[in-house]
Amino acid sequence: MNLAHLANHLGMSKTTVSRALNGYPEVNVRTRERVLKAAKEVGYQPNPMARSLALGRTNVFGIIYPLQPADLGDSMFLEVMAGMSAALEEVSKSLIIAPVSPAAEQRSYQQIVRGRRVDGLVVGRTLVRDERIAFLSKAKFPFVAHGRTELNAPYAWFDYDNEAGIRMAMERLLGLGHQRVALISAPLELNFARQRKDSFTACMSAAGLGIDTRYLIDNTLDRRSGHQAMQQLLACSPRPTAVIVDNHLSGVGAMRALLDAGVEIGKEISVIVWGNMADTLSGINVTTVDQPDPRRAGARMVAMLQSLVEGTPASELHELWQPILLEGTTVGPVRQVAPK
Repeated sequence: MNLAHLANHLGMSKTTVSRALNGYPEVNVRTRERVLKAAKEVGYQPNPMARSLALGRTNVFGIIYPLQPADLGDSMFLEVMAGMSAALEEVSKSLIIAPVSPAAEQRSYQQIVRGRRVDGLVVGRTLVRDERIAFLSKAKFPFVAHGRTELNAPYAWFDYDNEAGIRMAMERLLGLGHQRVALISAPLELNFARQRKDSFTACMSAAGLGIDTRYLIDNTLDRRSGHQAMQQLLACSPRPTAVIVDNHLSGVGAMRALLDAGVEIGKEISVIVWGNMADTLSGINVTTVDQPDPRRAGARMVAMLQSLVEGTPASELHELWQPILLEGTTVGPVRQVAPK
């Protein structure tokens, strides 16, 4: 049965029936209830294409992403995407991922907004000062930021508590007597990297410890740069007794550099990596700051975006999930060794 047949069955106009089915406020409660009851009794199923045209929606959400080669092997990224896709399939919507070069990213946002090709966007890897989010906010285009940014306007965001995660890692290392602690960071224009470094600095200061600037290495977001960063730390005299790597992509390279150098991980140098690396470093139980439930996180961002599209104010759509520290074998008490 189509809409016209349902309208004839009820003795109403197609416009009234359509508005009742779609929840328009000008339809009174009694009429809406009558229409919904009749639709259920006769097994009426709305045409999703016609409904989307009537509402001016595409039933598609999107992500514009400057994909790097390492992202295709990033299990965490893929898990989040899987969660988003599954959540959208349940409500007969779709997800598109538009890979772009970094130089074309801002232009791609402008094109997709002008063309209204999707109903909303998820913005990943947020920057400390993010032109993408500023543009979408000014254009009043629905979006959920996967991460936070500096913006003097309300916007919807989902994030893990970066400050708390680093604090947990530092408390573990400081409790084992480590004082020469190094930090390998992603590029500091990324908001998560900046927040994690700020937390690291605050923890060192609170413990009354100075920071050797040689122990702060940033701009690492893949295996190669992580490997090079750890080699740089190993060349220091004295070496750090512990290293925190703020992202799992460079964490793999950092661990490989230690293995190549014959370092006893957890004895000579302790290591904590942000992000689970179980699929990439088999046989090594790395102590990690873990972001639990990446699939559920993806589904949650989709739910937030749907709420935003349906009229929930952005100021009410903020979620901060807590990371957890997963103990492994790569952390141990500080051991005094001769400087190298």
